Amino acid sequence: MTPETKRLDLLLINPGSRSQVYGRLGSSLAGIEPPIFAGLVAAVVRRQGYSVRILDAEAENWSPEYTAEKVAEENPLLVDIEVLGSNPSASSTPKMTAAGELARAIKQKVPQAKTLFSGLHPSSLPERTLVEETADFVCQGEGFETIPLILEALKAGRGIDESHIPGLWYTEDKRVKSGPMAPLANPDDLPMTAWDLLPMGKYRAHNWHCFDDIEHRQPYGVIYTSLGCPFNCSYCNIHALYDGKPGIRFRSPEKVVEEIDFLVKQYSVRNIKFIDELFALKEDRVLRLCDLIIERGYDLNIWAYARVDTVSEKMLGRMKQAGINWLAYGFESADAQVRRGVAKKFEQDTVARAVEITRAAGIYIIGNFIFGLPDDTLDTMQETLEMAKEFNFEYANFYVAMAYPGSQLYNEALSQGIPLPAEWYGYSQYAEETLPLPTKHLSAAEVLRFRDAAFKEYFSNPAYLRMIKEKFGQNVVEHIERMLKHEIRRKFV
Repeated sequence: MTPETKRLDLLLINPGSRSQVYGRLGSSLAGIEPPIFAGLVAAVVRRQGYSVRILDAEAENWSPEYTAEKVAEENPLLVDIEVLGSNPSASSTPKMTAAGELARAIKQKVPQAKTLFSGLHPSSLPERTLVEETADFVCQGEGFETIPLILEALKAGRGIDESHIPGLWYTEDKRVKSGPMAPLANPDDLPMTAWDLLPMGKYRAHNWHCFDDIEHRQPYGVIYTSLGCPFNCSYCNIHALYDGKPGIRFRSPEKVVEEIDFLVKQYSVRNIKFIDELFALKEDRVLRLCDLIIERGYDLNIWAYARVDTVSEKMLGRMKQAGINWLAYGFESADAQVRRGVAKKFEQDTVARAVEITRAAGIYIIGNFIFGLPDDTLDTMQETLEMAKEFNFEYANFYVAMAYPGSQLYNEALSQGIPLPAEWYGYSQYAEETLPLPTKHLSAAEVLRFRDAAFKEYFSNPAYLRMIKEKFGQNVVEHIERMLKHEIRRKFV
């Protein structure tokens, strides 16, 4: 870079952590999702006149050292390392190990650049992140107001004043200082994601998302129609990214469809994820959005999150017409007492009804389950596995309960002295170092062993494979059989 070249104001980085988070599954089976918050921050900053670029080290599969070399080429004023995974609760904290390695590499290669951590994990533990990691600043919250104000202060050459920059954490004279929480953004005031700054050819959908066309998982895009969640499950930490409290802000259907139009026309995207924590909530807005999509006649393949106690037949029918082919339901456990123990309150007949009307609409189901919740026993976990097998969902995610920073389970684990992962990537579901929570009755090793056995039992079940063959063909059966050959190494089993 020559002295005459204008210096880049902001460089946003999605740190590369695929191998740490997914192990050997990361090379082919896992989805690769666009870092939408980085794209949103970039769009906000660019609208205010600052120059900005994004490096998606995860999509590019770059090491921290190579990414730091790319940062040196840009010589930015501010580097924002975004620690926010595609499944926010489950995949944000595991990225922190790679994010920390990247920050240290940047400080060695580009010592003149100011560094910032943002995203869900830094928002959950802002002071600890600031103290333990190599960073000048931590952003707590969304960053849409915080980051432009940091840039303004840096470009003006004046000192940072936390009273004028909400959401900012930094150190001064070895003392940690922080500003007030930043106000939450109105989604309709935000510009469209800066898709032009992302390597759109690198992203791919999850394997199950494309069971109807397994060879074409690209191109792929993600869209939000709301921010936040009105519920308060104790295993979830998503509220730490916002203001720490349950709540949801809706984006207008017209704005959502404007972005779908852009992705379809500019990048030929067919496979789309609605990243909302809970998409199927308010029937009237779901119907309005679906009608707008239907009017356009797109052949989309969309998936979204739903709850068994918020869907209706009318909503599901319209969703299927719009191309929402998959819904992920958080069943968590077959045992009502186990669910109530983590503030997930619905009855089993509600589950059966939701499954029935979802299938009647022609929508496939991803069943999400968590083994090792505080009240789980071997019997209740077996009951959960049998429930999954009985319903025979087109796909199932079997998680182990983790005390993610920012969640109620994390605070309880700290107060009770429960051992937690020694490294941040130990919070991953698929890593060799994965260390779940013990329950009141079971050790962490017993929970993890059960989970891995349950995964194999579910996906090798003859009834499941017959159903998959009937719906998607023999090639998908063979894909699943190849998936089962991937052994997950576990240190603690």
